[in-house]
Amino acid sequence: MMNVSKITLIVFIVGVLSQTCCQTEPSKSSTSSNLHQLIEKRKNQIQNALQQNSPVIQLIQDPKAIEFKAQEIALSDPKLKALFTEQATGKKMLNEVFSVSQSRPSDYTLRQKNCTSSNCYRVEIYNYALNSMVISIVDVQKNIIISSEYYSEMQPDIPPHLAELALAIAIEDTSVIRAYNGKLDPAHSRMQATKTALNRSKCQRSQHLCVAPTFVKGNKALWSIVDLTELKVAGVKWTEVGTTGIALTERVYQNEKIMSCYCEVENSIEKDGWSFNYSLTRSDGLKISNVKRNNVPYFTSVKLMDWHVSYSKTEGFGYSDAIGCPEYSNAAVVAIEAPEIKLLIKDGDTLGFELYQQYFSEGWPTPCSYNYAQHFEFYKDGSFRPIVASLGRGCGNDGTYRPVTRIAFAGNEQEILEFEKKQWNKWTQEKWKLQTDADQYENGKYIFKLQNTGGANFLIEANRGQFGDGGRGDNAYYYITKLHKEQDEGELDLPTLGPCCNTDYKQGPEKFMEDENLDQSQLVLWYVPQIKNDNTPGKEYCWAESILENGVYVSKTWPCPSGPKLTPFQ
Repeated sequence: MMNVSKITLIVFIVGVLSQTCCQTEPSKSSTSSNLHQLIEKRKNQIQNALQQNSPVIQLIQDPKAIEFKAQEIALSDPKLKALFTEQATGKKMLNEVFSVSQSRPSDYTLRQKNCTSSNCYRVEIYNYALNSMVISIVDVQKNIIISSEYYSEMQPDIPPHLAELALAIAIEDTSVIRAYNGKLDPAHSRMQATKTALNRSKCQRSQHLCVAPTFVKGNKALWSIVDLTELKVAGVKWTEVGTTGIALTERVYQNEKIMSCYCEVENSIEKDGWSFNYSLTRSDGLKISNVKRNNVPYFTSVKLMDWHVSYSKTEGFGYSDAIGCPEYSNAAVVAIEAPEIKLLIKDGDTLGFELYQQYFSEGWPTPCSYNYAQHFEFYKDGSFRPIVASLGRGCGNDGTYRPVTRIAFAGNEQEILEFEKKQWNKWTQEKWKLQTDADQYENGKYIFKLQNTGGANFLIEANRGQFGDGGRGDNAYYYITKLHKEQDEGELDLPTLGPCCNTDYKQGPEKFMEDENLDQSQLVLWYVPQIKNDNTPGKEYCWAESILENGVYVSKTWPCPSGPKLTPFQ
């Protein structure tokens, strides 16, 4: 029987997304009558599912489709019975298959090397009652479940038909119509597939599945926060977005090349003594793995899990963004250009190189559009810095960005020490720490030290704005968790880990903390900076505008780079 109180099931499903998830836009041509029909159809779907022995709304309906077979295999898992019926009352719990997709390298783990893209599929199942999900990896050729994992209080990314449903609910709602005070045009909606939260509602801390179709009007944006669990609008909020600006289209979309060259295969790099593999994931950005320098193991993997964006400290609403491959889902801010290798040059000296990836949402840099970047910096002296940056513009001028980076160290076992009271003190249990102005640093730089058996040792330098890249410091949360090889704890490509708008340490990594002893353990460092945007003239940060230059509009950006630096030592 599945223990639904914590992560216990090991569920893997490999896959590229099915043709359903490759649609990037929900239909926006529906009439008001059709929108009403969508809502009624959904209610009927729910009632029909709850009358079945397996109360699941299935995504794939065509029995001849290979994705249908993958879906059937996943749903045959006897462990899922714990998600179908409440034990105390015998009442049915509603489930839904959100995606069925063919495998990609980012779905593999060490236990699945014999899984090929042609026979392995990833199936994501969401339980509305428990606000939890299962990711299964199945082999359609062998007709078996390879693995399955249960994730408590975690939600898959929204499929296109639910994004369309959310838009229908928003446009039909009288409170949204009254607040907008004008005609709501579905074609002008934004972010209808991006997960959100709202304090003092069941959307708070993402207890329900909620999204926020957003409508820009002048220098403001109207958020219609839709609860897809209860099929109603949970709240309506306005944000200031500044001058609307002009959408720029100078970016060349390279979707087919990116999918075939970077999403569906792994690439390798050997340069300046460094060697590693890299690929684009469906929702965890650009991932590097098997990182070594001069054959010394550095990292098992490094990747960017989430972007949490909050627009109100008191009311707690915002977005949980995913970034990844272009044919992923309409919830993602996607890569439309290939990753690049660039030299790191300072004062004429080449210090190393970086692997750079940028992500865009449609319409950037107009309001409620996003532009994110990843830099993996590799230095000739062996130092390494994972950088993430927002290049604006977002859906408000008072946003706080909290991206979640995961660093899994290579080696047999590690120990972590914090510099405090003028000495290094070892952490003996899983815990977290918030970087503050009161912190002490060895040599004015280093906040942590990682000592490794079978891999590199590191001094970890906190970002306080000293790196000369325009960053103003991170005020970051650090988390150290124990790696369990027998279960997935973030190595698998995951949807957004945590809710968008928590202002405390509950940003997602705490889901993998159980106060375990860290002795003789492999460790994972999670890093969550807190970055405030600003559109004040002369003080712009995490912001973008379209400005007139030489008679044409061009984009002007003010990035907000964040990230620690890891320097090896003997």
